[in-house]
Amino acid sequence: MSRFQMSRRQSLQWLGLAFATSAMATELPGDSVYQLRVPLTDQHGRPFDWASLRGQPVLASMFYSSCDKVCPMIFETLHLTLKALPARERAPVKVLMISFDPTRDTVPVLQRTAQAHACDERWTLARTDEASTRKIAAALGVQYRRLSNGEFNHSSTLLMLDLQGRIAAHSGSLGSVDAALLKALHHV
Repeated sequence: MSRFQMSRRQSLQWLGLAFATSAMATELPGDSVYQLRVPLTDQHGRPFDWASLRGQPVLASMFYSSCDKVCPMIFETLHLTLKALPARERAPVKVLMISFDPTRDTVPVLQRTAQAHACDERWTLARTDEASTRKIAAALGVQYRRLSNGEFNHSSTLLMLDLQGRIAAHSGSLGSVDAALLKALHHV
């Protein structure tokens, strides 16, 4: 029979890790979208917790890959917004795009979409289950509904999340850089 023993040092390390993890979870502000615990998978097939983006400014939106009108404009507008930032301000910014359509937006589809829209390593395209998608949309103030043909009617909301995952700015403007969104990014 094998007996597991931990040294005093290992025990203290485990306790420290448990305390730090617990403290991080409780330190989130009440209005942080990171309070919402949802299972996400990125375009590389890796599961992640969106609270892992904490500590960085995040441009966020929702989309679906088969959209050929509004969603490509969302990608374009986010690219324009990033390019409008000076390099030192752009460096820490992450982009999170969450799909409305978990049925069709599989990991390989998300990968192709990221490539088609020239998304670099700062971009995360993500999917989750339908119930979690609804919760995320509600937390971000994004409205959508599936149409009978399988497409979606949806708002074109772009958000800037601060370092703690609070919505610092939002925009419905597409095709150009929204000054309020850019200003919020300058002040992070």
